Amino acid sequence: MEFDGYDLIGDVHGCARSLQQLLQLLGYRLRNGCYRHPSRQVVFIGDIVDRGTAVRESLQLVRSMVEQGSAQLLIGNHEYNCITYCEPARAGSGRSYLREHHPRHELQIRETLQQMDPYPQEWQDYLCWFRQLPLYLEFPHFRAVHACWDQVAIAQLKARGINDFSDSDFLHRSVELGCFEWQVADRLLRGTQLKLPNGAQMQTAEGFSRHLYRTKFWVADPQRHADVVFQPDPLPANLARQALTGAERKRLLHYGPEQLPLFIGHYWRQGQPQPITDNIACLDYSAVKSGKLVAYRMDHETRLDPAKFVWVEVDPADICEQGG
Repeated sequence: MEFDGYDLIGDVHGCARSLQQLLQLLGYRLRNGCYRHPSRQVVFIGDIVDRGTAVRESLQLVRSMVEQGSAQLLIGNHEYNCITYCEPARAGSGRSYLREHHPRHELQIRETLQQMDPYPQEWQDYLCWFRQLPLYLEFPHFRAVHACWDQVAIAQLKARGINDFSDSDFLHRSVELGCFEWQVADRLLRGTQLKLPNGAQMQTAEGFSRHLYRTKFWVADPQRHADVVFQPDPLPANLARQALTGAERKRLLHYGPEQLPLFIGHYWRQGQPQPITDNIACLDYSAVKSGKLVAYRMDHETRLDPAKFVWVEVDPADICEQGG
């Protein structure tokens, strides 16, 4: 079916009530158990699961739209985390599961596992479905990926005929640090990162230490760490001022202004939704942290228009007290 336009929606994270409100605002109506629009299709950027109070309801809503053709869904890092957290590792790998069950990982997936616990067969079915979700989507006039468009990695995926985790060997290798499969999962689903200078560490809101920070992948000639940091938590001023080394600059990607419009999620933005550049928009506006659930109404423009963002303030009933 041909569509007149596409509505790209950012990270839902179990906010089913807010998603219903956003779809209605966009002109989608519930018919035969599925939200539909007469001439448009939704593209979900991934991360339907975790953190919010209505994970199962969110999955049911999104999957009904995908299966009936009124939406497409990319895999996000949280769907990937669910797969790897629940997938037993192979003998001799040195781990019990593909994603280790330590406190930080358990915290991220806790709401999903608790809410799906009464429905074990349904949860297994969703895990199988997650493995079939595309890593990226490319349309004639725009692109979408959960965190970062790595053209070299995507070209290799195309050459191998791979665009999901349905192949078990590909999935199991994706947790092996440094290999191509790991790079695909890391770059496309988590984005580019750099180590904090001088071996420094930062404290997360959940009380965990980290030594990496998320980076922009569209700056043409960055000089300092402050030029590339892209996350809600600012770098300490003394670290932000430090010059990037040649090796650090080589680790950064560059999505240039001449390329097709690109839509991403993942990065917990705040404030008024607007494009990052003329051809890049992040649609994750911290929905589950009392933020916004955001969409962009894409037609055939080559420069993104701030007036085409649509959003709802997240329904408080979607938000867990502990924040997940």
